[in-house]
Parts: sequence; C-alpha cells; structure tokens
Amino acid sequence: MNTAIHKTEGQTIRALKQLVRFGWEQALSCLFPVAIFASLALTQFLPLPFLPRYDWLLIICLLMQWMMVRLGLETKDELKVITLFHVIGLALELFKVHMGSWAYPEEGYSKVFGVPLYSGFMYASVASYLCQAWRRLKVELVKWPPFLVVVPLAASIYLNFFTHHFWMDVRWWLSGLVIIVFWQSWAVYEVGGTRYRMPLALSFLLIGFFIWIAENIATYFRAWEYPNQAEAWSLVHLGKVSSWLLLVIVSFLIVATLKQVKGRNTTKVDASQFI
Repeated sequence: MNTAIHKTEGQTIRALKQLVRFGWEQALSCLFPVAIFASLALTQFLPLPFLPRYDWLLIICLLMQWMMVRLGLETKDELKVITLFHVIGLALELFKVHMGSWAYPEEGYSKVFGVPLYSGFMYASVASYLCQAWRRLKVELVKWPPFLVVVPLAASIYLNFFTHHFWMDVRWWLSGLVIIVFWQSWAVYEVGGTRYRMPLALSFLLIGFFIWIAENIATYFRAWEYPNQAEAWSLVHLGKVSSWLLLVIVSFLIVATLKQVKGRNTTKVDASQFI
C-alpha cells in the first residue's frame, strides 16, 4: 500500500514539475507578445512625451525586435518569418480598417491610411511565439499533409478574410476542411526530456482561444477598437474566436511549411513512443 502511495505521489510531483517546465518554456516563447501588452498598458496610463502613443508603440516594437535578435533570443531565419507576418498582418489591417471592421482612433505620425505601423507587430508577435515555442519544445510533426494541400488551404483561409466582405463567408467550410485535412496530424514536443503529442486541431483551438483572451486585453488598453467599443469597452464577441482560430491556423501552416522547406523537421516519426 505504502509503495503504491509513494508511486502515486511521485507521479503527481513529476507531473507538476513537467507542467511548470512547460509553462516556463511557454512564457519564454511569449516575450515579444508580453512586451507589446506591457507597452500598451504603459502608454495607456503613463503617456510618453514628444510623440503620439502609436508612434511610441512603433519605436518600442522596433527596439524589442532588435533586442530579441541582438541577444540571440531570435535567429535571423526567425526574423525573416516574423517580417513576413508583419507584412501579411499589415495588409490585412489596411483592408479591415478601410472596411470599417475596427479602427485606430488616436493620432499618430506613423499611421498609413488610418493604420499605425506598429499594428503589424501584433501579427509578428504571433509568429515570434510560434517560432520560439517550436524551437524550445523541439516540435516535430507527425503525418503532415502534402505541400500541395497545405499551401492552397492556407491561402484560401487568408483570402476569406478579404472576400467575405463581398461574397459569402466560408470560414466554417474552411474550418471543416482543416479538421478533415489534419485529422491524423499530431504535434510532438519535448518537456524535460520527455516527448508528448497533441492533435494539431486541438493545438489550433487552444492557441486561438488564448489569442482571443489577448485580444480582449489589447482592446481594453485601446490598441484598437471595434465599432461596439467606441463608447465604452466591452468583451470581444466570442464569435471572434473563429477568426483568430483561422488566423492561428494560417500562421501555423506558414511557419510549418517554411520549416519543411528548410528541412528542419521531419514528419517521419513513430507517434506510438510518445505520451
């Protein structure tokens, strides 16, 4: 009996240690997003002199990006991926603001067609998290779909953010297609020397949900605002989770495809050996 109790206690302690290790690696991977949220809070409650708030946010994001690379927290290859996401995100921001989906009501010298340039870094921070978590947790992919399936799917999801303003919104069809395509796909990762696995569809959902929480924090600090938040802040509609879920999927597919092209991760992994 005592042996069984000690074994159970040992397993519980190890599980807790693994959870702490996992949380620590996740926290390190979130340095860029955390810096952005801290800057949003700082500039909201402690206005900085000489320049409008949006311009200070751009300067802070640029300095943060420089420091990440300078200190070796991000590689030059990861910087290329992050820059790509900055461009993709900025293009989406320009279109969405033009269509009235949301707005940046404050003044700023670095605003282009109503969009402050710092906004691209919010998308770039998602890429930063994915790249760093991938490296820190030694992520590998099991049964990753063919390149000719993944690329058109990612492109279709991204284009739907634009086309649904003029045509039918097919996000739910695309979501169903994602489930079908990645039904047998797994992400394998390492924590404390032990390998674990998670269905890709579940990882997409979890990341999308936590980004929705981050979006509520960002709108509270007036990083941007939706039409229903013009008078007073309110919780971002839960339906936005679907949008962020699709954005996360696009982000993950881009990062994963680039890593496949670079040959850094192989999908030929025996999933039966992982927890």
